[in-house]
Amino acid sequence: MRITVISVGKIKEKYLKDAIDSYSSQIRKNHELEFIQIPDEKAPENLSEALMMRVKAKEGLGILRYVKDDMYVITLEIEGVLLTSEKFVKRIHQARNMNKNHLCFIIGGSLGLDQQVSKRSDFKLSFSKMTFPHQLMQVILLDQLAQNL
Repeated sequence: MRITVISVGKIKEKYLKDAIDSYSSQIRKNHELEFIQIPDEKAPENLSEALMMRVKAKEGLGILRYVKDDMYVITLEIEGVLLTSEKFVKRIHQARNMNKNHLCFIIGGSLGLDQQVSKRSDFKLSFSKMTFPHQLMQVILLDQLAQNL
């Protein structure tokens, strides 16, 4: 199975890079894994709603540029469906049964995902109702993939 992880922002912290490398090597034993990082747009602290929408739209265009028709797209969204690890695996198997052998996970930036990216999603997944840094979400996602694939 091919797995692509598209995320907004660059991972700078060594401890996160180390965790990503460790989980990635486990996943790559049985699957093809690719990472695509989209630059996050610079934005001031107190954004107007209009400026926030423009920032998310620009990041969204960067994300959608890499999304292909044959991908089963899972967006990580706070308003997505909460699953147990077992049900997460079942969802992946359902995608495979639909002949979708290329999974694409999308992690938005600090402002979240643009509507167009969310619309393209085949499944909206939430790991928690809490907000986590998008850099940490990559580690959490890879942990689940490494343990459950």
